[in-house]
Amino acid sequence: NAIGVATAEPLTYFFEDQWARAMMTAIATECDKRGAGLSIVSSINRERPAWNIQSALVDGLILLCAEEGPALIGQTEKRELPFVALGLEEGIDDTPGVGIDNGGGAREAALHLVGLGHRRVAILGIGEVWNGKSPTPEEVLATPYLTVRDRAEGYWAGLATAGISPKEVPYGDTDGERETVWAAMARLFVGEAQPTGLLCMSDRAALYAIDWLEASGRSVPGDVSVVGFDGIPEGEETIPGLTTVQQPYQEIAARAVSSILDGDEIEGWPVLPLPLVVRGSTGPVRSGEL
Repeated sequence: NAIGVATAEPLTYFFEDQWARAMMTAIATECDKRGAGLSIVSSINRERPAWNIQSALVDGLILLCAEEGPALIGQTEKRELPFVALGLEEGIDDTPGVGIDNGGGAREAALHLVGLGHRRVAILGIGEVWNGKSPTPEEVLATPYLTVRDRAEGYWAGLATAGISPKEVPYGDTDGERETVWAAMARLFVGEAQPTGLLCMSDRAALYAIDWLEASGRSVPGDVSVVGFDGIPEGEETIPGLTTVQQPYQEIAARAVSSILDGDEIEGWPVLPLPLVVRGSTGPVRSGEL
C-alpha cells in the first residue's frame, strides 16, 4: 500500500512551508502505523501539469490544495483513485475532504484577547496584498481565499462582543512572508493609540511579527500580545511560546489515510473544531492602555 501527497507547489513546498511540513509529519505517522508507503507528488510542471499525478504509483492521493485546488482535483479525478482534499478554498460541497472551523477558531482567539482586556486589536492577514494600503472589511470579504474570509469574520465576531466593529480593527495585508509582514507591521504601529493585541492568520506571520516587534524595541506580551493560527511546532519552541489556534493535524491525517486505505468514504465535508492553545505570547493589557 502507498499513499501520495500531492500539491500544485514545487517539491520544496513540503520542506519549506511549516503548515505543509506539519501535515506531512502527521500523514507519515499514520502511514507508519499501517506499514504503508508515502510518496510526494508535485504538479508544478506548467507544460505537463498532470504528468506527475497520472504517473504516481500510489493507491490514493491526499491533496494539499493551498493553491490551484480545483485544477489539482481535476487532474486527480482522471486517475479514478480515491483522494481526499485538504485546505481547499472552493468547490467544497462536491469534493471528499476534511475541513477545519476557521471561523470558530478565530473567534476564540479574539475572545481570548478581549478577555485579557485588549480593545485596540489589529489583524495580520495572509494570502493577498493590497499594494500597501489597509483593505476595508468589504475588500477582505471579497478576497478569493475562503480561509482568509472565514478567519476575518471569526475575529470580527469575537471582537464584536466587546463592542468593537470591523471598521475599528486595523488590517495589515501580507502574503505571509517576512518582507510583507514587516511592511504591514510598520504601517500598523505608527502614531498614538497603537494596537496592544495582534491576531495573525498564520503562525508563520505571527513569528515574523514578533521578530519585528522585538527589533523595534517592543516586548511580547508586555507591549503587544500576539496570537497565531495553525499550531506549527516552531510556535511552541519560541520564547515566549506562541499562543495559537491549533489545527488537529493528527486527526486530519488519520481521517484522510483511513479514507484511502480502508475505503472509509468521507461523507460531506466534516469540519473539525480548533482549540486555542495559550502560551506566553499573550497577557493582560497594561493598565492605562485600555
